[in-house]
Amino acid sequence: MSEPESFGHADSALNRDALIYHEQPRPGKTSIQVTKPAETQRDLSLAYTPGVAEPVRRIAEDPDAAYRYTNKGNLVAVITDGSAVLGLGSVGSLAGKPVMEGKAVLFKHFADIDVFDIEVYARHPQEFVETVRRIAPTFGGINLEDVAAPHCFEVEQLLIDELDIPVFHDDQHGTAIIIAAGLLNALELQGKRLEDARIVVLGAGAAGIAGIRLLMTLGAHRSNILAVDRQGVIHTGRRDLNPYKFGIAADTDRRTLADAMDGADVFIGVSGPDLVTPEMLAEMALRPVVFALSNPVPEIRPELAHQVRDDLIMATGRSDYPNQVNNVLGFPYIFRGALDVRASRINEDMQIAAVHALKDLTHEPVPEAVLAAYGLDHLAFGSDYIIPKPLDARLRDVVPPAVARAAIASGVARIPYPAHYPQ
Repeated sequence: MSEPESFGHADSALNRDALIYHEQPRPGKTSIQVTKPAETQRDLSLAYTPGVAEPVRRIAEDPDAAYRYTNKGNLVAVITDGSAVLGLGSVGSLAGKPVMEGKAVLFKHFADIDVFDIEVYARHPQEFVETVRRIAPTFGGINLEDVAAPHCFEVEQLLIDELDIPVFHDDQHGTAIIIAAGLLNALELQGKRLEDARIVVLGAGAAGIAGIRLLMTLGAHRSNILAVDRQGVIHTGRRDLNPYKFGIAADTDRRTLADAMDGADVFIGVSGPDLVTPEMLAEMALRPVVFALSNPVPEIRPELAHQVRDDLIMATGRSDYPNQVNNVLGFPYIFRGALDVRASRINEDMQIAAVHALKDLTHEPVPEAVLAAYGLDHLAFGSDYIIPKPLDARLRDVVPPAVARAAIASGVARIPYPAHYPQ
């Protein structure tokens, strides 16, 4: 579901290789590089004292000058409290550092965005919010990562309201954007419309709730969506719901996942392994769409799903099956577009623009370079290709401009559309 999938302890060779990769030839995955010369006495006098005083004065007079004289405009904080790290749970902020460094690698590799990974010890969400608020002047954007639900919703909204730079919880919106783009294409292929589709979402954490919200914004009807958590269908009669779950509760007499799946057009799983049985899949409507995104083991395995139904379109979170729902399709390019017009936030219009940019790119002919990267002879829009491949270089040419245009049109951009972008 998110970037590279996680693996269990059983794959000892991979785990060994991963440890070597992270440790050698020097520990960690990122470093800091100096971007200005520092070879002469004059270089040093410009880099630090006394020359540095002049940009300090300019920024003191006009805070926006920080974008001209410092790295703020291309610097994102990837920040966590370690409360929901991958599928490992609340392992603590320090244990989450390899993941945050990995996110930094993806930002830099795919969108040339610099990142400081920041791991915060916070006993309460309010402490985390206060820490992010205090360090925010350093950055052009904040990527919240691996913050547990339900606190993640409150944390993100508080920071969006208080800061004048983009704040984006990728576990929520990044996943939702990629799901939505793939789902719109899959429904088109299946001859169905989002407005009419009956949708089941298994998992009511950050990704599940954000996904439901975005799908409703795109046209899905609330009455057609059933969310399911560990206690069953989230319905209005339950008394154990937090405000975020209550916001997606359905007025229904269906109570179990099996009840919900009966006649459903779409299944979206952001939960755990092997939770969908062949019998549940068999009861779905004709030409179903199944997004089984649990990693590394999906809610139902593609081999089994295709044995049960020969009329389905399926996506997973894994790279070794077609249609990988992978957040790296989104967050680097969304931040690139936001930073390039100095957006004050990443709003709903910008998210929708990213959805349609990803959706539309899949309809275009696939370049030879992409085929070569994946060892394929042919790839075209269809049941095994409903979302772009992560190594498609066109993503940087398509998604950031769409996001930037949406930022300008919605009034959150502070500088014009970049001259180097497609006009």
